[in-house]
Amino acid sequence: MASIFGFRSRNPERDRQTDLQRFDRLAKLFDQISTEIEAEKAGLENRYRSTSANAAFLVEAMENGSASTGKLSDVTAMTNAILNCERRIAELARQNGVMKDLRHSLDAIVEDGAGQSGSAKSVARG
Repeated sequence: MASIFGFRSRNPERDRQTDLQRFDRLAKLFDQISTEIEAEKAGLENRYRSTSANAAFLVEAMENGSASTGKLSDVTAMTNAILNCERRIAELARQNGVMKDLRHSLDAIVEDGAGQSGSAKSVARG
């Protein structure tokens, strides 16, 4: 049977460094995901603008009689694509907000932990 006096705990500073490394990896992951979301959103916004312009020109051409009314199915397809883009852009904006909130919460945890380890050192020294 092990003696209670044989138990050794780790140095609190070593624990803090382990925690900071873990939190740093998590922060980098949040940042990476945010970057991916922003890239997808930027690409969609470009396609959205392009599709919107094409649809507007096609509708104008149809109204002027320089494009056949048979192109109405193209306008419908572009309209659906535009609506899908709007929904996806809104979802990506929501996801990016969540990533920023998570990152902010992680920063608060790290700051709180730094405050607690600082006060623990003060108490231990006092």
